[in-house]
Formats: sequence, structure tokens, C-alpha cells
Amino acid sequence: MLGRTANDLFWLSRYVERAENMARLIEAGYRIALLPRIGDDHKQEWASTLESAGCADQYYAKHGALDTRNVVDFLLFDGENPSSISSCIATARRNARAQRTALTREMWESLNSTWLELQSIRPSTLRSDALPRMLDWIKERSAGYRGALLNTILRNDTYYFSQLGTFLERADNTARILDVKYYVLLPSTSMIGSGVDNAQWEAILRSVSAHMSYRWVYKESYRSWRIADYLILNRAMPRSLRACYDEIDQTLADLSALYGEQKPCLETAKSTLALLEMSDIDTVFQSGLHEFLLEFIGRNSRVAHEISEAYHFTY
Repeated sequence: MLGRTANDLFWLSRYVERAENMARLIEAGYRIALLPRIGDDHKQEWASTLESAGCADQYYAKHGALDTRNVVDFLLFDGENPSSISSCIATARRNARAQRTALTREMWESLNSTWLELQSIRPSTLRSDALPRMLDWIKERSAGYRGALLNTILRNDTYYFSQLGTFLERADNTARILDVKYYVLLPSTSMIGSGVDNAQWEAILRSVSAHMSYRWVYKESYRSWRIADYLILNRAMPRSLRACYDEIDQTLADLSALYGEQKPCLETAKSTLALLEMSDIDTVFQSGLHEFLLEFIGRNSRVAHEISEAYHFTY
């Protein structure tokens, strides 16, 4: 496969997944914003969302002060923000058009119809009470594209590069959603263990569709270390860091077998998976959840960069 084709397929999947996960970040911030706050940091939840999305500097340069309407519009519709949901869907569609013959009809139609419907929405008419439904719609359309891919594509290099894009992006965003918790609680450590703290953890769980499954697995009320364990180390949870790297490691191994050559990115992925396999949540909390997540995000970015170099994405 040509490097340009692999690049487009990889980033197509990354941007579809990023759109979904941006919706999840907005949902996490929105849910936490509705909770009672202590002190005068009532807008801290949106600051943490912008930081976790990697969009804070760009937002402040454009809007200055935090405002709920401006933050939501910036993360959802702003064409000048390359990570906004609207920009992600548009970029994914451009990549899909460039590699139209590599996609199935179902994949293209799912993505194209999402783009068309999103273009028809006027941001100024979106009321705050309609935001949850809008975010659910984005998640549903992302799942629809993902279902089309899994059900119709051949298990060849097209599939493998799509899988890598999906799970590298998913791992990155699960780590960032967890980091929202760090940014929210750091200024107010007196809240840790309180009812507000537990409600914030519940909001994080709901934002990754893990509210019911957490209860099924642990059969107990919310515990910060249990929730962090679930989203970082539990391989049964499909959005956990461990589950993502199980997929990434296997996909890189399959790609290496297909091409008959093992690349350095596979070893980096294996070492990241080994870190997750050997970690326990007590150690993670003792060393610092934020620090662990930062290290993981850096490792994840390194894997993506090495994949790009190994398969000549820039050529």
C-alpha cells in the first residue's frame, strides 16, 4: 500500500474517533458543570476540558474569558479549531474522498451523510438543553461508521491502518478524559472523597459509556481507584488503555506478518502494553495519576509517530 493511502486511512479513522471523543469530553465537562461547586472556581470544569482537549491556548487567544456558550461552540462547530467536531468530520470526509476506492459503499455513505447533516445545523439555533442530544447523535454516527467498517471491510492493510488510527486515538482520549478529573480536583483537594467527588467520577464514567458496566464488574458504589483501574487497566472495558493496547499490539503484529517485516513501532507498542500489564492502580495513585497519564500520552504519541515513519505516511 502507498504511504499516502495508509496515511489517509489512518487519519480518517483517527478523526472519526476524535469527533466521538470530543463529544465525550464536552459531555464530561457539561455534566461536571451541572454539579455543585465549592469556592469561586465555577468555570474550572470548562478550563479543564479545554486543557484536556489540547485546545486551551487557541481558545483563549480567540475568546479570552471562559464562557459556556463560547466553549461549546469552539469545541463543537468552530472551523478554525482543527479538533472541533465539525472540523474532524470534515477532515475525515476529505480523507475518505481521497481514498474512495479503498472504502466500502457503506463506510462512505455513513460518513458522508454525517457530514451533510452536520452542515445543515445552524450553531446559533442550538439551545443548551439540546446539547446532550446533539452529543449523543455524534456518538451514534461514529458508532455507525465503525460498524460499517467492521462489517464490510476486508481484513487486509486497509483494515489494519484503520484499526490503528481508531485505537491510538481512543487511548489518547480516554487518558485525556481521565485527566479532566485531575484538573477539576487539583485546586480543591478537600473535595476528594466527598459526595461531589463521587458525582464527578460518575460523570466521567457516564461520558465513556461505562456507568452500567462498572456496577456489573465491581458491584459496589463509586470508588476513585476502582474507576481509574477500570478505565486504565481492565482489559474487559473496551475503552480502557489496556484494551486499546491489546488491539494496537495485535494489529501491528498482523501488519508485520502481512508485510513480512517487523518495525520499531511494534516494539514500542509492546513495551507500552507491558507497562499496563505490570501496573496496579495503587502504584499509579501513589506515583500520581496525572503523571502516569502524561507518560502514557507521550508513549502513545511516540507509537503513532513511529507508525508514520515506518510506513512512510509523509511520502
